[in-house]
Amino acid sequence: MKRDGRFSVALHILAHLAEAGERPTTSEALAAHLRTNPVVVRRSLAGLREAGIVTSTKGHGGGWLVARPPAEVSLREVYAVVGDRDDLLPVGDADPHGCLIAATVTGALSGVYAEAEALLVRRLGEITLADLAAGFQRRLDAAAASGPPPTTAPT
Repeated sequence: MKRDGRFSVALHILAHLAEAGERPTTSEALAAHLRTNPVVVRRSLAGLREAGIVTSTKGHGGGWLVARPPAEVSLREVYAVVGDRDDLLPVGDADPHGCLIAATVTGALSGVYAEAEALLVRRLGEITLADLAAGFQRRLDAAAASGPPPTTAPT
């Protein structure tokens, strides 16, 4: 199963924005971190802007910012905007071409998957962008202590 990675991309972008603090970050700079095209970044940020998670300013010195304190933005909120629930835990078709085995497997797993999804979504609500920023800072400090100065771009 191929996952599109929208949730991971959004978290990566938001972690960089949280780390930047009050300093607006351009789509181009964020794209360099992700090693992708700025259009991909802008598409990811569009839904987050509509949800009030990020904001943008145009012109010289403009860019993207986290709209609220990172401690107030949970990963569950981000997932609700960009996540694809059908890809979280794929159950499959209950009756592909009338196959009774597929229907049996789907029936056996659907309850388990529903419980797992509920647990995952609850846990995502316990993690914030501030937690990601703190984890990044710990890794940055550890890397600095163990060798040459690390870089934050590209990651």
